[in-house]
Amino acid sequence: MSEEFKLEIVNPDKSFLSKEDVTEVVVPAFEGEIGILKDHISIISFLKPGIIKIYSKNGEEKFYIEDGIIEFKNNNLSVLTSSIFNLKDMEKSKIQELLKAAEDETSKKELNDQTKYLIDQKIEVLRSIN
Repeated sequence: MSEEFKLEIVNPDKSFLSKEDVTEVVVPAFEGEIGILKDHISIISFLKPGIIKIYSKNGEEKFYIEDGIIEFKNNNLSVLTSSIFNLKDMEKSKIQELLKAAEDETSKKELNDQTKYLIDQKIEVLRSIN
């Protein structure tokens, strides 16, 4: 019996990634990292800045994501995000650019707690992959 399910990642520009042979996906949800396997219960969750790990027969792929929403239902995982980058294609200069922009944002005085938390998450993740 197959342990695979379907994954689709969509950003505003296009359908970013579509795979039929996914065996596990780990996403950075607000509740913490969520691992999704075939036949997981239906779920909708918000994503925070972090790394999405996708496992399939072809190996592991990692993507940096800044935000988004996931929905898992009937063995179909949908990820909607405004910003996603494949880590293997991401250049150091792009990481530095995103990190500097996030660090600049922390100096703003009118930040609420949620915005500050998200910026801190982004900085932590970007430093870990830099």
